[in-house]
Amino acid sequence: MSILNVEGMSHGFGGRTIFEDVTFRLLKGEHVALIGANGEGKSTFLSIITNKMTPDQGKVEWAKRVNVGYLDQHAVLKAGMSIRDVLKTAFDEMYKLEQEMQEAYDKMAEADPDEIDRLMKDAGEIQEILDAHSFYTLDAKIEEVAGGLGLRDIGLDKLVDELSGGQRTKVLLTKLLLQNPDILILDEPTNYLDVEHIEWLKTYLQGYENAFILVSHDVPFLNAVTNVIYHVENASLTRYTGSYEKFQEMYAIKRRQEDAAYERQQAEIAREKDFIQRNKARVATRGMANSRQKKLDKMEVLEKRTEKPKPHFNFKMDRTPSRFVIEAKRLILGYDTPLTNPVDIQLERGRKVALRGVNGLGKTTLLKTLLGIIKPISGSIELGEFVSPGYFEQESAQGNSRTAIEEIWEQYPGMTEFEVRAALAACGLTNEHITSQMMVLSGGEAAKVRLCKVMQQPVNLLVLDEPTNHLDVDAKAELKRALKEYKGAVLLVSHEPEFYEDWVDSIWNIEGWTTKII
Repeated sequence: MSILNVEGMSHGFGGRTIFEDVTFRLLKGEHVALIGANGEGKSTFLSIITNKMTPDQGKVEWAKRVNVGYLDQHAVLKAGMSIRDVLKTAFDEMYKLEQEMQEAYDKMAEADPDEIDRLMKDAGEIQEILDAHSFYTLDAKIEEVAGGLGLRDIGLDKLVDELSGGQRTKVLLTKLLLQNPDILILDEPTNYLDVEHIEWLKTYLQGYENAFILVSHDVPFLNAVTNVIYHVENASLTRYTGSYEKFQEMYAIKRRQEDAAYERQQAEIAREKDFIQRNKARVATRGMANSRQKKLDKMEVLEKRTEKPKPHFNFKMDRTPSRFVIEAKRLILGYDTPLTNPVDIQLERGRKVALRGVNGLGKTTLLKTLLGIIKPISGSIELGEFVSPGYFEQESAQGNSRTAIEEIWEQYPGMTEFEVRAALAACGLTNEHITSQMMVLSGGEAAKVRLCKVMQQPVNLLVLDEPTNHLDVDAKAELKRALKEYKGAVLLVSHEPEFYEDWVDSIWNIEGWTTKII
């Protein structure tokens, strides 16, 4: 049974064709991965099928009475509400029904017998609905799902105004799962989730009986939870069944076939043109030459497959610093309240360290504290001699109206326009991206601009906060290569162990921090 049908859908933006005559279908029980390089239009496609955006042409049809839940990368939370308040809004309809039932009971005190019978029937039907949805155990359900995604560790009474971007994403995801919609649409749900919570979500989705559509660049996660892949490339969607590895095999075969067909046709066109050129002037063969020219004119010429620009990352190394690039003693992290016990930290030059620990325990806080962006509650921090850090922030500034060129120029005003364009192009960004405002770039494109900023100055300490969030598979592989080759020290926060486990020297798990020296 088809739940969603997209037919003949085309859409463009700013003179660029994003989709052209696209067809898509979602069948009951399918677990679909929507994949593709950064900027190909995956989030745009989700916006179109959820009616947040209207396509230029074509139709999008959902089956009747289908309840769709959408986790949007850019969704916001209402200020002034606690986490618990937000999660309870997942059951607004249930609370309305309970109120309706209570009003029915109140009316019975003054109703005639016939009216009482009708009110009793209504109340009974509502009671059955509430029981079927386990309404009287909602608090336990909230605790269970909130615990699975780590919100209990943050505290359900904490105001959403005080949450980090990753914590806000967790709240939105938890609320969505509590709503238990017929169809889930998830846009990069593993961004900002810790390893433990990714595992919880993986188990949840594996047992999810309904259909879902998932955008993610986390290959192990995709392999574990999806059984259908739609690949977004060159304004089209191609359907594959099976795992991500199976998709890679089939896609490689398809590319070889397309390349071979193009080469065969080009050879045929060259032969025909040569024949026409040699024979069109001779009376005896002019008819054959004209006939072949007509055939050539009618031929549907295949287009050469265009390769997307591949990013190339290179972090410049500054001069050698002192033995320890960072030393902290009796350091306590936090804002108003401590997040850790006192800890001593030493990071030696050239060493590469990954930070692990569930959200809310202070990984981003630690990075900002060590760099002097925020102050610790107590303790001392010293950077070594000749230490020059480069910092990649986890999130882009909201509503940034600067173009990608202006974003680089703001930090490096001495660079020429040619140098800025060349630097951004090396990161895999096209001219269209380079001249676009930061706020309209995809998450992956914006991340490449921020990486570009870090790469323009020589540094001997790289501090990277979730640099793989939003990056496509090729960009992640290239970033991994660049970090493995970099000779300076690296302090990395990442929720993807497979990204860093084979090249870091050590892993600091801040969940275990006490007074011991790391």
